[in-house]
Amino acid sequence: MSSQFDRKKMIPRFKIIAYVMVLIGICIQLKAMYIATVKRDYWIEVASRLKKDSVDVKPIRGNILSSDGRLMASSLPEYRLYMDFVAGGPKKDTLWQEKVDSICMGLHEIFPEKSAAEFKRDLEEGRKKKSQNWPIWKKRVSYDVYTEVKRLPVFCLSPNRGGFHVEAFNARQRPFGSLAQRTVGDMFGAKDTARCGLELSYDSILRGKVGKIRRQKVMNKYLSITTQEPVNGADIVTTIDVNMQDLAERAVINELKEINGNVGVAIVMEVKTGDIKAIVNMSKCSDGAYRELKNNAVSDLLEPGSVFKTASLMVALDDGVVDTTYMVDTGSGIWDMYGAKMRDHNWHRGGYQTISLPRTLEVSSNIGVSRIIDKYYSKNPEKFVEGIDRIGLRTDLKLPFVGATAPRIRMPKKNDRGQYTNWSKTALPWMSIGYETQIPPISTLAFYNAIANNGTMMRPRFVKQVVKDGEVIQEFPPEVIKQKICKDKTLKEIQTILEHVVSQGLGKKAGSPSFKVAGKTGTAQISKGAGGYKSGQVNYLLSFAGYFPADNPRYSCIVCIQKSGLPASGGGMSGVVFHHIAEGIMAQDIKLDVTDARDSTSILIPDVKSGNIIAADYVLSHLGINTNKNWSGSYTDGNPIWGKAERNSSSVLLAQTPAYNSKTVPDVLGMGARDAVYVLESRGVKVRLDGRGKVKTQSLPAGHIIKKGETCYLKLEL
Repeated sequence: MSSQFDRKKMIPRFKIIAYVMVLIGICIQLKAMYIATVKRDYWIEVASRLKKDSVDVKPIRGNILSSDGRLMASSLPEYRLYMDFVAGGPKKDTLWQEKVDSICMGLHEIFPEKSAAEFKRDLEEGRKKKSQNWPIWKKRVSYDVYTEVKRLPVFCLSPNRGGFHVEAFNARQRPFGSLAQRTVGDMFGAKDTARCGLELSYDSILRGKVGKIRRQKVMNKYLSITTQEPVNGADIVTTIDVNMQDLAERAVINELKEINGNVGVAIVMEVKTGDIKAIVNMSKCSDGAYRELKNNAVSDLLEPGSVFKTASLMVALDDGVVDTTYMVDTGSGIWDMYGAKMRDHNWHRGGYQTISLPRTLEVSSNIGVSRIIDKYYSKNPEKFVEGIDRIGLRTDLKLPFVGATAPRIRMPKKNDRGQYTNWSKTALPWMSIGYETQIPPISTLAFYNAIANNGTMMRPRFVKQVVKDGEVIQEFPPEVIKQKICKDKTLKEIQTILEHVVSQGLGKKAGSPSFKVAGKTGTAQISKGAGGYKSGQVNYLLSFAGYFPADNPRYSCIVCIQKSGLPASGGGMSGVVFHHIAEGIMAQDIKLDVTDARDSTSILIPDVKSGNIIAADYVLSHLGINTNKNWSGSYTDGNPIWGKAERNSSSVLLAQTPAYNSKTVPDVLGMGARDAVYVLESRGVKVRLDGRGKVKTQSLPAGHIIKKGETCYLKLEL
């Protein structure tokens, strides 16, 4: 072995190789030190050109659903279209010059607002500037439009070759248009951020979590590397019923148009749960149309007027200072209250004289209610306001809307000397009839809903669930604010009085012959601040708050209308809207048996057209109708059997007709358009149709020898 290995020759060679490797290693280390020190700034600049900072990836915003799962707001993609005139190099330039005219013509067909010449002039300007992000169209476009543009020459190439690229956005769409627009909410389109309504209140749930991608240049191409996946937003299921919402909106708008109203509000609440099934906020715009501009139902702080009288008498009855047999003198309709004149609505007709406590509410006597409250609470007004607090009318409902306000009913305050600092002798009488207080409509409704719900006050609920990928991830159960707003005896008395307000009082127009309604009317002048109530034209707030059916309450509802000038009637205007809403909602639940629709003119056996009778037999047999056929065949075989159909009182006769050969015109009389066209065109005959229904005449008679290019004109009649 030693003879084959010459140590003296091999060792020097190994040494040389070792020295060379050590030298190379030293050179590498020196080069690395040189790059890290002397060339450090240069290579940092190179690195900055090879990658870009992280880019946010927007998640898909969650949907807003109605109570039965129908879409009320959803995110659909929209795109801005751009052109990169640098991408593709000289090859793209040559192709562009060849195809620019057809591109511009195609863009003009897609966007007819702009001519082909204008498109060409605009695009050539971007090409001269060598823009890499030149806008093709100034507005966002839908996916369908984007795909149309994508089919044009050059644009159909990949972004690196053709230069056509897009910026995607999640655009918010409402399938039901403006229905419950202010409650559902809006988005700032340019910023993709929530603006108001449930969109804003539940923004953190709907928005999801932003993802991150990092763009890095590899092999002279930019690659998008995902560092954090976006988390799409969850859906929220609202309590809104689309059918009730549509019904309520139409009822409010129709009445506003009828009386030339300024603002109309309607809210429908489910008694047991507090679910808001419909909420309408209509304001008159400068063009005369009514739109939702503000959520008046939760933000308007106006003096409620006579709908507050129910609360006043409830406090008095609950405190036991009066009972339903109490009689009050209202005089001739005008009463002096500490130097101010209190008037009933019929003062010019002599007033109501002496009436019972229930009657004061039925006829909405200002004098009657204010005299009762003033007599028993004038020396201790704090007790009255504490009673209003006890029945829940001062409660902050804590609604999920920006701008929602709590009722403002002031508590009397005294200074160190025992003198009231925020109170006057007239404050209590006018507060008892709905003035000197500010209550949003939804707070008034929550109070009346509690009366309907046997004294249990529910917090108004707008959202029931949060859903993600078909699974419920969060529940918002019904929430009780007050278990009992008053004694059971007081509640029964108030419920009876409210029924009488509709059946024999001023609220008759809110009633229905089909079911019982309970509620209270309200007509109040709207203060103009420093200008008072009667500066210029007088504005009125007309209200009706109640529930139905009164003997087994399912829904409560409030309607508030603001209008200028007379006539003005809470019962005659808002009560009418309440009536339409209540009857419409109850009609939706009526279920009738189909046999109830039968009469002497009812047709129980359908009229069947001639044609493919095997298909007719398949349908009729599944409907349980006897076909009296004299042929055999199966619909599943797919082979048609042509024939005639005749109907009698209890069955349909399906008879097969003789088959015509392929060179003659068949008989298509009595057939429907589809079958007639099929059997004629399968023989090479062109067909022209006139009318609809069954074939009554055919221009080429049955048995006619078919000639090439012939046309058969068919006249159809029902």
